[in-house]
Amino acid sequence: MTDQGAQQGTVLQGLIWPEAGLCTERDLYMRLSDQAAMSLRDHEIYFLKGGRVSFDTYYNLFNVGKWSKNCNLRTLSLALEGEGTFELIVFLVQPGRSWGRLANEVVTLTPGRPLSVRLDTPHGFDSRGVAFFELRALDDAGGRLRAASWQTADAPARTPELMLSITTFRREAAVARTVARFEAFLSRSALANHLHLTVVDNGQSAAIPVSDHVTLVPNENLGGSGGFARGLLEAQNRGASHCLFMDDDAAVHMEAIERTWMFLAYATDPKTAVAGAVSNAQHRWQLWENGALFDKVCQPQHMGLDLRDFGQVLQLEFDSTATQPHNFYGGWWYFAFPVAEVTHMPFPFFVRGDDVSFSLVHDFNIVTLPGVISYQDEDFSVKESPLTVYLDLRSHMAHHLALSSMEIGRKGLARIMLRFYLRSLLSCHYETLEAVALALEDVQAGPGYFAGNADVAARRKQIGALTVAERWKPEESEAAQRGRGRGRGWLSPHRRLSRAFMKITLNGHLLPGFRLIGNRIVLPAAARGQIRPIWGAMDIAYVSIDGKRSYTVRHSKRRAVQVSLPILRSMWRIWRGYDGLRQTWRSGYETLTARQFWLARLGAETGQGALVEASVSAPATGESAA
Repeated sequence: MTDQGAQQGTVLQGLIWPEAGLCTERDLYMRLSDQAAMSLRDHEIYFLKGGRVSFDTYYNLFNVGKWSKNCNLRTLSLALEGEGTFELIVFLVQPGRSWGRLANEVVTLTPGRPLSVRLDTPHGFDSRGVAFFELRALDDAGGRLRAASWQTADAPARTPELMLSITTFRREAAVARTVARFEAFLSRSALANHLHLTVVDNGQSAAIPVSDHVTLVPNENLGGSGGFARGLLEAQNRGASHCLFMDDDAAVHMEAIERTWMFLAYATDPKTAVAGAVSNAQHRWQLWENGALFDKVCQPQHMGLDLRDFGQVLQLEFDSTATQPHNFYGGWWYFAFPVAEVTHMPFPFFVRGDDVSFSLVHDFNIVTLPGVISYQDEDFSVKESPLTVYLDLRSHMAHHLALSSMEIGRKGLARIMLRFYLRSLLSCHYETLEAVALALEDVQAGPGYFAGNADVAARRKQIGALTVAERWKPEESEAAQRGRGRGRGWLSPHRRLSRAFMKITLNGHLLPGFRLIGNRIVLPAAARGQIRPIWGAMDIAYVSIDGKRSYTVRHSKRRAVQVSLPILRSMWRIWRGYDGLRQTWRSGYETLTARQFWLARLGAETGQGALVEASVSAPATGESAA
């Protein structure tokens, strides 16, 4: 049934268009035939006769299954605005079935008179399936499409009051751009009265204009943990029903915020949270993760998927419609959650692991939505360093020690420690191994160490001083300039016997004279942490994607022994004292994720007045070399 002249119901999801400076990969948004063209500036599609557009794309398909399953969707319509006569087909795609058609009509669009097409199914909407529409111009004069939206006559379950919380540290230009984009978005959004942005400025250097919709909060630099803890306190004090944690560059389409708000408004489960995906920094079309699982290591979901390929996008949406396991989590580049369901504040990890812990400790119903994705400016592989490995290992162990739902026993914990140890030893990252030793000391010291060192200042300084060879350098090193370097066929990592021999000898660390026979290789930054390429290598140069930065590590038995001994001692102590350490972590985690801890630690002011100033007593832990 069609109805022209007025929009019907509530807009659940409108079109998202390519945006200069963010993403202009057109096949992520729409697919055009030769007789159709898009205006990036005007957000219009122009048709010659026979021109066709299809929205079987990551950004603009509609996941009927997620809306049916999580929001009890009962009615659905498609609203169109433009001019001209078209064949309209609305497809319903469900796994394991032939494609169905919710509509196949000839429609005429008249300027200023939106057309609404009601979409019905005989037995209601299934909990798995996606819909998309296609238009083909029939007029000799062609036509235009100016807007389209999926709508419902259903009533929402609630009216969310959503506070966006951005934590920033000395990225003044990036956060200023985000605030400007947010203000411009509110000027045209019907949700403006239900959205507020709080910028928590850990660097106390962001000179951004405040307004009725934007608040700036100077904060001590306690990393993402402290910044987002402060943001959550602000959300609670403002009476927000939901809080959205975002990166300071907030590189998302602002329309994704509307999609998030609408899904939270209609969700039948008050514990529903929305996690944003994240793309590869170099390739906007490539998915880095669509949420992740944590089980001894972080396991990004659908990593490497090509978002231009509709078949892969379908699989992504079908898979992610299923109920997520208890160890599913969302990254804080984009994570919206209900404030009333929060039972634990962030743990003071500084960075790395705070988002994992926050998801695992809460019983959120975490959902991912098509088109809700963040774009990172920097390659994740280049971000890895001795400091980030130190932070990663601490948090990986803490999750399993502190959370009963993540219990894996001493053997499981030993596997985590061995993995971090061997990963760096085999690739000759001896400075990273020194950082691993420090992480193990911190974990042994217990949560009390984290309470007293929430800013990680001493460790950051210490690890910064020891990082020499593994520091990215602005100029190409001699090893990087030599190209692919020297490799010996009998030590090729592509030969099974060579790999087996290298495994037995710990990649030459147990082989006398290995420096005389080992390979000299060059690897891209993305290969840092990968083991297979480095078998047989005694000299490894890593080069950034743009070729402008590099660093080189070299085989050394003396250094390997030096850095291994303290690690092995710590691993033995953790193994032997596992039961007591686990109990210390479980009780300490509760203390350090309590609202009172952060009120005392931050010691600042909120909308309800001064935060409580108090000292947090931590158990004596025999703090070591920090």
